[in-house]
Amino acid sequence: MKKGKLLQKLLSGSKNIRFSEITECVKAIGFRLVRINGSHHIYTHPHVQELINLQDIKGQAKPYQIKQLLRIIERYNLEMEDKTE
Repeated sequence: MKKGKLLQKLLSGSKNIRFSEITECVKAIGFRLVRINGSHHIYTHPHVQELINLQDIKGQAKPYQIKQLLRIIERYNLEMEDKTE
């Protein structure tokens, strides 16, 4: 899925977001995976103090974690690095 469409899907409030889609989005924004602890995938960003914690639950992302990600994107005015399009 193209990154622009992926972001629109997140912003639309869809609760049917695959874990692979949200991790793709997080990486495109500039976060990098620093560790995995059980089902928790922890991401950091060089310009953001907060961590992003995502869980893969049967291939889906948790809705509250999607909301947290969207709040961080808005708070820090993050944009997707779109090198493939």
